[in-house]
Amino acid sequence: MTALSAFPARLAWWRKRRGLSQFRLATAAACSQRHLSFLELGRTKPSREMVLRLSSALDMPLRQANELLLAAGYAPAWSEADLGAEALAPIRGALDHMLSQQEPFPAVVVDRRWNLLQANKGAVAMVEFLVGPLKPGAAINLADALVGPDVLKPHLTNWTEVVHYFVRSVEADAAVDGTAQTGALLQRLLRYPGVRAAMAQAAPSAGDGPVLPMLFQKGQTELRLFTTLATLGTPRDVTLQELRVESFFPMDDATRDVFCRWAPTSASRARSPRQ
Repeated sequence: MTALSAFPARLAWWRKRRGLSQFRLATAAACSQRHLSFLELGRTKPSREMVLRLSSALDMPLRQANELLLAAGYAPAWSEADLGAEALAPIRGALDHMLSQQEPFPAVVVDRRWNLLQANKGAVAMVEFLVGPLKPGAAINLADALVGPDVLKPHLTNWTEVVHYFVRSVEADAAVDGTAQTGALLQRLLRYPGVRAAMAQAAPSAGDGPVLPMLFQKGQTELRLFTTLATLGTPRDVTLQELRVESFFPMDDATRDVFCRWAPTSASRARSPRQ
């Protein structure tokens, strides 16, 4: 599609996806409803400033805002640097610091679709205890590892409750970014055995505790953990906006003691913790 035909369709698609009328979007973007109507009909070409105002009013992720600019015939406004780029050295330093400070408890860095980018020693120790040694350099998707039948599921005793919550979060991501890739991830997760049945169950109630724990068990070892997710504040780069840091914390002293015992072992990826 040419820019003149792609932009109107893309703009209308995003407006409807956000559940906004032309009047509400026009008000949020500080333009008239008539002007917005002409933009969606392709009768008026938007200025670069107008495209940026519309993408902001639509709360579009930076990647999708760039795509809207390209559809209107303008260059992207937001960079997309490789995480290893020199310009992102301060960010890498911050991520290293966060993961190091979380030791001996697990922490990982993932992208928007849960591809593993970085893990601390505590995370490696836990995964290798549960599923065995990791292959160096192997691509790992944490969503597949959590939801699929063969990796973490055999050891996650409350798999149904965790998957119910997790897949709902992926649904929310798919609604926000509107990409085929996140939609494909969601559909892949839904095809795994037991997932649709888990989704049909009622969500865990607040009476079961203030947070939903992840309860792992292998042999006589039990791990009770809860997680937090952190993102970078005010990112101006696509890569950085899509980064997430997930940290795992013990919910009891027994779990804390297990990770503290593993700490010396986790210093070497060549060795895995034993029961």
